[in-house]
Amino acid sequence: MKVILLQDVKDLGKKDSVVNVSDGYARNFLFPRKAAIEASEGGLKTIADKNNSVINKKNKEVQAAKDLAEKINKIEVSIKAKTGDNGKLFGSITNKDIAEIIKSQHKIEIDKKKIVLNDAIKTVGTYQAEIKVYPEISAKIKINVSAI
Repeated sequence: MKVILLQDVKDLGKKDSVVNVSDGYARNFLFPRKAAIEASEGGLKTIADKNNSVINKKNKEVQAAKDLAEKINKIEVSIKAKTGDNGKLFGSITNKDIAEIIKSQHKIEIDKKKIVLNDAIKTVGTYQAEIKVYPEISAKIKINVSAI
């Protein structure tokens, strides 16, 4: 008997998957616990439509992330900080500082946890940081640090 799972069932499958089970297992275990319903044409069509909408939503998210990554690759951030005699900063520039500067200069909001720096920025100069926009999609941003 083909059934559509309404919830995750251990050793059988995940929610919304269609599986073959014995008639007794379906009638005596799955149906009474409301863990599954019998697979009808309408139910199968609903599952297919739901899967298609999830795929379309993911594709739109990926495209939006690619567009944002392109936009981020083109921008350059300038940061002015207090320095000592030899060009060393008092303190360092962190991910949080970079996220705030990007938001104020370019009106792009980025979570500070998604900014990856190779090393902490402690001296005047030009640096690159990687921004993880989406899984497997990242952008590089150029950071210019100058003395006040």
